[in-house]
Amino acid sequence: MASKLAQLQSKACQASQFMAKHGCAYYKQLLEQNKQFIQEPPTVEKCNLLSKQLFYTRLASIPGRYEAFWKEVDCVKQLWKNRQELKVEDAGIAALFGLECFAWYCAGEIVGRGFTFTGYYV
Repeated sequence: MASKLAQLQSKACQASQFMAKHGCAYYKQLLEQNKQFIQEPPTVEKCNLLSKQLFYTRLASIPGRYEAFWKEVDCVKQLWKNRQELKVEDAGIAALFGLECFAWYCAGEIVGRGFTFTGYYV
């Protein structure tokens, strides 16, 4: 166990050194590749405009997402009606998906409690 911890520590040290050495260059390269998405000048008015555009774009996408949701519900209903024809592989995938959703729920609860496993701070 101690050897694994030492290996992990050395890998973390190597990763930290790599980021210290190459992080700035990567940042500059990333900004250069995506400069068409950067708004100049970065003013408060421009930020407000972009946030309103995002909000109303999301608002306009609700009907499409609503229809897609009901298509998915119909698909699940159809699968439930024909559950005798359901393969074990499909049931396993559905069970794993449900387990993943539960794990993300638990992780969210832990984060919401301030990274405690026992309960909320009172």
